[in-house]
Amino acid sequence: MKSALIKALRWWLPALLITALGLYALHLTGPDGAGPGLTGERAAQPVAVETAPLTRGPLEDVRRFTGSLEAANQFDLAARTGGRLRQLRVDIGDTVEHGELIARLDSEEQEQAVAEALAARDVARAQLAETRAALASARKELDRTRALRERQVASQAELEAAEARVAAEQSREQLARAQIAQREAALAAARVRLSWTEIRADWEGGGETRVVGERYRDEGAALNAGDPVVSLMDTRTLRAVGFVTERDYAHLNPGQAARLRVDTHPGEDFPATVHRLAPRFSPGSRQARLELTVPNPEGRLQPGLFARLHITVGETRDALWVPRDALVRRGDEVGIFLVDEDVGDDQPPRARYHTVTTGVRDGDRVQILSPALQGNVVTLGQHLIRDGSPLRPERLTDALARQDEEQEG
Repeated sequence: MKSALIKALRWWLPALLITALGLYALHLTGPDGAGPGLTGERAAQPVAVETAPLTRGPLEDVRRFTGSLEAANQFDLAARTGGRLRQLRVDIGDTVEHGELIARLDSEEQEQAVAEALAARDVARAQLAETRAALASARKELDRTRALRERQVASQAELEAAEARVAAEQSREQLARAQIAQREAALAAARVRLSWTEIRADWEGGGETRVVGERYRDEGAALNAGDPVVSLMDTRTLRAVGFVTERDYAHLNPGQAARLRVDTHPGEDFPATVHRLAPRFSPGSRQARLELTVPNPEGRLQPGLFARLHITVGETRDALWVPRDALVRRGDEVGIFLVDEDVGDDQPPRARYHTVTTGVRDGDRVQILSPALQGNVVTLGQHLIRDGSPLRPERLTDALARQDEEQEG
């Protein structure tokens, strides 16, 4: 018996609940769906709404993006040889000049290599001097033998032997010269390797300064060839990097003027210029990379900051526009409620719904391309009205003034 009762309740309770909710909804909306329980005299009561005038004036078509700031020129200074970092002369935030000494590595091994190369070169030079002396002696002997041969005192064999000795000494001299060149090259290479123990600020162009953006190693650290020590960047020109969608891509071109804002300087606009637009979209995000050049001569902007990018792609001098809050969306349709005050004496204004085509969006202002309308539009309270609803309109400025008076009172 008890299980049968429970089973019956499982079937009937949901049905009763649905019926009750339906009756309650009918009570709220009224039999004709006109509004929340408003019938008869109450249904005709005007609805309080805020309004604003349809306005004509200039509008800018501004596309807005987000991105981040990067140094336009940034690179790492790395060790070109291995060794212990003996001295680091700069730190984060320091300004360095072209050619300035940044760090030193232990150089005992390289200095010893230079000393050995110097000694080898000196030995080669001494050998060359010895060879030159022997060659000079051989040439004198050849001249003497030729003179004796002309007087038939020396034999032909003695003359040929003297000539052979000169040729041999000439070969020895050439070899000595080559050995000196070899030793000079080895010395130059040793000096280059020694210079690698000094890490200097070097970049193409010269004549400018850079800022130390990152320090990767501390003094005493063991380095391998290629290990970065510090990062240098040029902060006088930054690069703002963002991403654009397919809808905005066709409106952007290199050279367009732009402006950006950052949280470190609220309310302040910084000028920028569109520099580069990627020729392809990412398959994952369907967005293309956008780069802007940002002058930063005073260094007020820093790489890594989050930036809001504003790019003006068009301008309309005489546009009909409404506040963005006036727009009402019904599926794919966009419309506005116009206040109709031509309804007769002692009658409240009525709401007239119009489907509109929108154009340029400039902040909170939206252009109305068609139809050509005039008057006031509802900006607050659209969810309480429909076409033909009586209104009690109030301008936003009047509402704010009354609110101020109430607060002062």
